Amino acid sequence: MSTTAARSADDSDHLSEVARPSDSRRDPEVLREALHHWLATQLPTDTAPEITHVQLPEANGMSSETILFDASWAGKVHPLVARVAPADTTMPVFPSYDLESQFQVMSRVREHCAVPVPVVYWSESDPGPLGAPFFVMARIAGQIPPDVMPYNFGSWVTEATDTQRALLQHSSVNVLAQLHDIEQPWERFSFLRLPGSGPAVHEALAAHIRQQREFYEWTTQSGPRSPLIERGFAWIEENRPNDTSPAVFCWGDARIGNIMYDDFRPVAVLDWEMATFGPRELDLGWMTYLHRFFEDIATDAGLEGMPDFLRPGDLATLYEELTSHTPRNLEYYIVYAALRHATIMLRIQTRAIHFGQAVAPEDPDDLILHRAPLEAMLDGTYWEKIR
Repeated sequence: MSTTAARSADDSDHLSEVARPSDSRRDPEVLREALHHWLATQLPTDTAPEITHVQLPEANGMSSETILFDASWAGKVHPLVARVAPADTTMPVFPSYDLESQFQVMSRVREHCAVPVPVVYWSESDPGPLGAPFFVMARIAGQIPPDVMPYNFGSWVTEATDTQRALLQHSSVNVLAQLHDIEQPWERFSFLRLPGSGPAVHEALAAHIRQQREFYEWTTQSGPRSPLIERGFAWIEENRPNDTSPAVFCWGDARIGNIMYDDFRPVAVLDWEMATFGPRELDLGWMTYLHRFFEDIATDAGLEGMPDFLRPGDLATLYEELTSHTPRNLEYYIVYAALRHATIMLRIQTRAIHFGQAVAPEDPDDLILHRAPLEAMLDGTYWEKIR
């Protein structure tokens, strides 16, 4: 492996580690006992529930902690997952973790469209049983494109045939098409309405940008300000589309790394904490950019990557075929995705510095791993290489 490739690999491993919300590894036996006592309060006394297996994944996400466990009751074994909010002592990446909202989103998506979302069983707001609020859902078997190492560095995705990758791309975009087609989203997901928002795209987008600015300001309370991010917000406001069409329900964290596949078709769509209202392009831009993020890392590492996969033009064409909606201003929403991701990177690295896992650079913009691509986007020089 080249020095550049090794450095990029180290960066990816580092980001995975500092993103963990937990500050210590839990004892599986203690968890088993806690889950057993809690589950007994959720089921009828004659079901005699038992927790037979508890596992903590090696890589937990930055939005919540994941606990895998098997539970048996009424003579049947149920593979389950608990998603647990991070404790304040871990300096969480995001300012709040509304797991009840995620629980409701998943339940209603299952009810109103055919997107494969795991069954959600219980939402527990009491932090007593596990130390923080959590919810429990069914555990699904399948493959997820890995983040560490990134799937385009070499994985089951790169080893697939062109036909298989085309199926994965088509089926992933179809998830967005189905979500955006949910009828009456403003009423069915009313709890997701942001302050000052309205049912039109321009209103929902303005509210979403305000929320992202608030996230940035919250991040800088414990870390440095970023001239690049502030320049990005100025660009976003200056170029904001005035779209009066109805906003749709958006997944928010629309990327293939949040989808579990079987035979290159989705069997579980995961991670709903960023669900919101907005333009269709909000999800398309995020799906496009999160792949570009890995592609830019691969390019810097001198690797081939997957330049022909999840290209903006291909996703726009495919989405139009599936929905009859022609994506508009997609480059704007890709920039917005890169800007939102920059704030997340700033928070992750500030967190790493706080816990002694990184050293603060002289230039705070160097905390943003994709600084150069974001600068190129704002300058308008980024697009030619990916068209």
